[in-house]
Amino acid sequence: MGYKGSSQKFLELSGISIGDIIKITKNNVSYQGILLDRAEDPDDKHIVLKLDSGYNIGIDVGGALAELVTKGDKPNLKLTPLDIGKDVDKPDISIVSTGGTVASVVDYKTGAVHPAFTADDLIRANPELLVHANINGEAILNILSENMKPEYWVKTARSVADEINSGADGVVVAHGTDTMHYTSAALNFMLDTPVPVVVTGAQRSSDRPSSDAFMNLISSVVAAKSDIAEVTLCMHAEEDDSYCLLHRGTKVRKMHTTRRDTFRSINTLPIAKIEKGKLKLVDKNSDYKKRSNENVQLHDDLEEKVALIKSYPGIEADIIDYHIDKGYKGIVLEGTGLGHCPENLLPSLERAKDSDIPVVMTSQCLYGLVNMNVYSTGRKIVSAGVISVFDMIPETTYVKLVWALGQTENIEEVKKIMQTNIAGEIGEKSSEKYFLN
Repeated sequence: MGYKGSSQKFLELSGISIGDIIKITKNNVSYQGILLDRAEDPDDKHIVLKLDSGYNIGIDVGGALAELVTKGDKPNLKLTPLDIGKDVDKPDISIVSTGGTVASVVDYKTGAVHPAFTADDLIRANPELLVHANINGEAILNILSENMKPEYWVKTARSVADEINSGADGVVVAHGTDTMHYTSAALNFMLDTPVPVVVTGAQRSSDRPSSDAFMNLISSVVAAKSDIAEVTLCMHAEEDDSYCLLHRGTKVRKMHTTRRDTFRSINTLPIAKIEKGKLKLVDKNSDYKKRSNENVQLHDDLEEKVALIKSYPGIEADIIDYHIDKGYKGIVLEGTGLGHCPENLLPSLERAKDSDIPVVMTSQCLYGLVNMNVYSTGRKIVSAGVISVFDMIPETTYVKLVWALGQTENIEEVKKIMQTNIAGEIGEKSSEKYFLN
């Protein structure tokens, strides 16, 4: 008869410890691997094994039998500090970690993955970093990126500004990939930076053979040494390990759940490619802000009461009314096609206008321009006071409205800000040539 109860008790009864190689049999199927550490939960009924293939597997211990194969060692992360001198001929690059798998340390004895909190941690995991720069590391957050929120954007922006004011020649921000493009957009609006700021992450964790963490991090440090003094996003360009692309932080989007080349520039070309430690502009005439000796400027006032609402067939006007009644200060409407929504929303859009709540229209299509003057419905939407933002993508539109409302409460000023290209978020009049580049 198999075991019934918590995984913690299961391990105690089996005489098994973290780091042991064990064999678990359940439903006549056996799994063998290294027992990994997990957050303690007295009611949890799962254990995690690292298989010989390098992949992890979670197993419900209910009805399972365990057998110790080889006694192992629990990971010990109390490491002595590294004695690394500063190379005066190399730039100083700071790596600020908010969480995610790109800045992590693997204990190869047990396979456990842990957050990297210091420069020593990062260098131990990626010693090649020292080929390119002197590295300073700091963890300001340790969260899953789906838990990111505007107040954390502020914390990150302030930390980046502190690093620049302390003499950093460039800053890399390590981040989980799910909301990384929101953060890259937010940092673009909050920071007027004289040095490169590069946001990066990893689709596959450091303990997997196919991890993209190492290449993304090294390429980001290379980008942080360049003269591209904007907030950019650096990730794999292809599924293999050929090169990385450097995307403008306000024109990039995650486009696939698992692929390593998930991030794509929308309605524009990437700024540069990084291959074998070298950076090359994609377009030699690319218009980007260049490195300077100016002071970093921080504009980090935000208004968090902003909603991002997707239009869909059958949407009811009370969704708009709800946000007005709840005191939201701004609404981004992700419309269909050229920037449309059903006509039944018009009275609520008029109500938002009368309440001095800006409603901004973007498109679900991602590629192309919003143009509400083509069809009659669109013209009615314009008459209701809805603001067009041309080819700005939905996530950047949301972030920019959060930022714009933090700068001013005047609706006409908000409209002016939303329709002014501040950080490369608004492109040229025609963007057809960039479709699915």
